[in-house]
Amino acid sequence: MISRSNMISKEQKNKIIQKYAIKEGDTGSSQVQIALLTYEIEDLTGHLKQHKKDFSSRRGLLKKVGLRRRLMRYLKKEDKGSYETLIKALKLKDSV
Repeated sequence: MISRSNMISKEQKNKIIQKYAIKEGDTGSSQVQIALLTYEIEDLTGHLKQHKKDFSSRRGLLKKVGLRRRLMRYLKKEDKGSYETLIKALKLKDSV
C-alpha cells in the first residue's frame, strides 16, 4: 500500500467539521460527511493526476464519489434548503 503524505490532517478535518457542523459536537451529520468526502475526493483527484496508474486509489475515489452521491440524495430528500446551501458552499453541481 502506498503511504501518501498529503492525506487530510487532523487539523484540516477539525476545521471542516467546525465549519459544516449543525450544532456543537456534530461530527456525523450528512453535511459534515459530504464536506469531508468532498475534500478527500479533491485530494485523491490531485494524487491521480500525478499517478495515473494507481488503480487502487482510483477505486477508492470511485467509492467515495458514490458514497457522497448517496448522502447528497438523502440530504436533498430530507432537507432541501440545507442541501442547496451546502452545494453552494462546496461549489458542487446539483446532479442528484
